[in-house]
Amino acid sequence: MPYTPDLDRLLTPGARFTDEHGAYVIEAHPVGEIVLPTGQVVGCDPLVCPEADPFTVTVPPGRHPARAWVAVVTRDGAEVDRRVAALELVVHDEPAVRWELAVVGDQDASSLGADDYFGYGVDAGTGTLADPAALSVLEGWDYEQVEEVFIPAELPADPVPGLITAVLDEATGANVVTVTSGWGDGCYGTWIGRAADGRVTSFVTDFMVVPDEAAPR
Repeated sequence: MPYTPDLDRLLTPGARFTDEHGAYVIEAHPVGEIVLPTGQVVGCDPLVCPEADPFTVTVPPGRHPARAWVAVVTRDGAEVDRRVAALELVVHDEPAVRWELAVVGDQDASSLGADDYFGYGVDAGTGTLADPAALSVLEGWDYEQVEEVFIPAELPADPVPGLITAVLDEATGANVVTVTSGWGDGCYGTWIGRAADGRVTSFVTDFMVVPDEAAPR
């Protein structure tokens, strides 16, 4: 079975984690809605790989709320940093009873060991969960267009680092919501929550900010 983070704890406002560097207190922040005209979901760094394949699990097309889970880093009782610990696309706002690794194409999660997972690569410090309809538009943009919309001179920092929202497909309203990817570049997995009846509750990308003794090393 592949690695699965403790998402039930991570997705809890006020949850507190500690390590030798300090304490991490979780805040939940709504970041608007993600419009999915096709019902397909892509997790990617949209500034580097907007052509990424969608996950194999689909959801009802429409507008779905999203949340950024921000870790407030404190040392000696003072806030010293804020990092996006996770990005969540909410499909049904109810508790998940189990989590499964999101996969694309012919990826087989059952082939992975306990320390392994599939994820998407980040090279521009940015993550998103979006519909291919929006990302296909972004794929056709030149660098100047991308820079104008998604790479401002100063990125938003508080309360959600790197939060930028832009409608890219005017016909459908498909948009891209970006946040900074935790500590920066890396490979980040996305997990799908399911309710007791099997319905999808959410997609969650874990940016591996908070300490997790079970995390791959």
